[in-house]
Amino acid sequence: MVVICGGGIIGTSIAYYLAKRGVVSTVVDRVGICPAASGKAGGFLALDWNDGGPVGPLTRKSFELHAFLAEELNARTDYRRLTCQAISVTGGSRGPPKQAKLQGVEWADLGLVGSRPLGDESTIAQVHPKLLGEALWAEAAKAGCKLRIGQVDGVERSEGRVVGVSVDGEVIPTDKVVIAMGPWSDLASEWLGIPRTYGQKYHSVLMKPERVLSQAVFFQGASDPEVYPRPDGTVYVTGFPDPPGPVRENPGEVEVRADVVAKLTKSMTLVSSELGNAPVVLEQSCYLPCSPDGDPIIGAVPNLVGAYVATGHSCWGILNAPATGLAMSELIIDGHAASVDLTAFSPSRFG
Repeated sequence: MVVICGGGIIGTSIAYYLAKRGVVSTVVDRVGICPAASGKAGGFLALDWNDGGPVGPLTRKSFELHAFLAEELNARTDYRRLTCQAISVTGGSRGPPKQAKLQGVEWADLGLVGSRPLGDESTIAQVHPKLLGEALWAEAAKAGCKLRIGQVDGVERSEGRVVGVSVDGEVIPTDKVVIAMGPWSDLASEWLGIPRTYGQKYHSVLMKPERVLSQAVFFQGASDPEVYPRPDGTVYVTGFPDPPGPVRENPGEVEVRADVVAKLTKSMTLVSSELGNAPVVLEQSCYLPCSPDGDPIIGAVPNLVGAYVATGHSCWGILNAPATGLAMSELIIDGHAASVDLTAFSPSRFG
């Protein structure tokens, strides 16, 4: 049996792909399935934005897998293709924004300066991360995987091998453990000597305009908000991140600050007559997991047989979760990942 510490999108993806190979796992989480960033992220997917860097091949494989999962899961995950634009706006710096219209721009219409396409339906997609995580877990649970609510507080070892995981002081016997706790994976740096993981806090609001929109926008100006319309008619707005640092708040208990929410809603009045008048139906915040060098930490833990880590995916956690889950299942079962080369993400790269 494999114990997966963390019930977010990375942990559920690993459980899903292990289950497809007949390997049962126990997922341990303090709250449940996708309670933190994995349930509160935007779910924006881009095929080629990571090309040219170590994450590029992982992203391309994962973008492909998202499309397969949308069909394979046969569940409501709100996967769809859409377009994306970068739009420059005055942001109110020159007085009240004037209404304007640019070619190729669907709904932004205030204070527009210019725009350029960032992708179309062939390279841009989205998914509802909470629905995806729940669908992945439902399939894993059908195969016999179990969810254990509790706090992981240590990894038991003997003669250089994993022999158990301590959850609320009780040891679960196992010879394989995966640390996939997002920014809370930092706790395992003390147990396993893996690299530190930090969290970057983002706030977001869901707005409900009168019509369903289908174009994601990255604004330049008005404090650079990011906007992801969803097929259910809501619109996800995020921005104003905090600096990365150690996470002091617990999963499921992350504070939503009214001042940041006000900034997000105010920014929409500067760029869109539609969203400027749309009601806010949800206010939330979460932490994105960050590694010391900005790339994910994925692979076997050095000097401890049976220990693995998969965290630090930053803003691309939802996008890269399927390929991470598939590659981790191969690494755990076969001893190496065949679908994606994980060498660049090894925790040993930090020394």
